[in-house]
Amino acid sequence: MLSLSETPMPTPSMTVDPVSVTPGFIGFAAIVIVVLAVILLIWDMNRRIRRVRYREEVREELDAEEAALAAEREASGQEPPSARRTAASSDTAQDPEPPTR
Repeated sequence: MLSLSETPMPTPSMTVDPVSVTPGFIGFAAIVIVVLAVILLIWDMNRRIRRVRYREEVREELDAEEAALAAEREASGQEPPSARRTAASSDTAQDPEPPTR
């Protein structure tokens, strides 16, 4: 019974001029600046990610070469240079006892 007694809602009419509420040139310029900033950020991010990936590949290659050299030295019976350095430094670098007070 309530639904029959309700009055219909009037449809709103346009009271504002549509030309005066557009964003205009300032809105367009702001959107262009935002789009350019996003494009530059994406370009920089891709460049940095690519650089990190290349560094990782180079590290892996260097580690593989170092492991191959170590395996080759071990097979030939040579001592690795780092072991020779530590052995030589421990023989020659005998510190005297510190002075007592």
